[in-house]
Amino acid sequence: MLVDSHCHLDFPDFADDLDGVIARAQAAGVAYMLTICTRLHRLERTLELIERYDGVYGAAGVHPHEAEKEGDVALDRLVEIARHPKIVGIGETGLDFYYDHSPRAAQEASFRTHIRAARETGLPLIVHTRDADADTARVLAEEGAGQGGDKPLRGLIHCFSSGRELAEAAIGFGFLISLSGIFTFKRSQAIRDIVADLPIDRLLVETDAPYLTPDPMRKVRRNEPAMVVHTAARLGEVKGLTPAETARRTTANFFALFDKVPAPAVLGAEARAAS
Repeated sequence: MLVDSHCHLDFPDFADDLDGVIARAQAAGVAYMLTICTRLHRLERTLELIERYDGVYGAAGVHPHEAEKEGDVALDRLVEIARHPKIVGIGETGLDFYYDHSPRAAQEASFRTHIRAARETGLPLIVHTRDADADTARVLAEEGAGQGGDKPLRGLIHCFSSGRELAEAAIGFGFLISLSGIFTFKRSQAIRDIVADLPIDRLLVETDAPYLTPDPMRKVRRNEPAMVVHTAARLGEVKGLTPAETARRTTANFFALFDKVPAPAVLGAEARAAS
């Protein structure tokens, strides 16, 4: 069994084929999917999806691209949204200095609000970072990542495409690293070299669908959760694990972090013990 720990099933790319997308994922052994809301004004669509499909859970937040358009997201609103039984994470949030679709000050302010919501709710923080490694680590540190306390901050760096310093900082904070189709690309050897040195109990796999279709499926325009099997296979090659062991370990990691999701009995106590 595998988990797609980050996809966007609410996007229009899937509107006419969602039942088929879910069926193909399940046929490929992807029993759980975490669909990420990136704009709170579209939250209702995410809620519809997670209430419709048993194995689909959700996270809610404002993508850094949308930080200016969405305005100042209120901490209380994120906390209220998190009360939904199938909203299991906060984000995605973070910093994207590659595109700068929103002013950097607005991105950072939104990021800090999401961090505080994650701490308040106890839900994992889902971090997007691009061309902003140092600032991402700085903000997380300033907001108390890795410091423990009554409400420790938990989370992950999603779609990892950063440098070694951020990977090591994230692991030091107690965060996980999630690998997308980028990890499989021929040009991504530097990322694979970093991941080879990271502990397997800190790694997840994702699609970021409909984007970032993994090798060897690059000719397919639209990515979808079923294709996470290819990223998992590449991870197994890098870590010297069988496909079954890779699936077992990354799935246990998911349920350990996203502990609001009821773990299937097949995992037993393993997932919770990894938390």
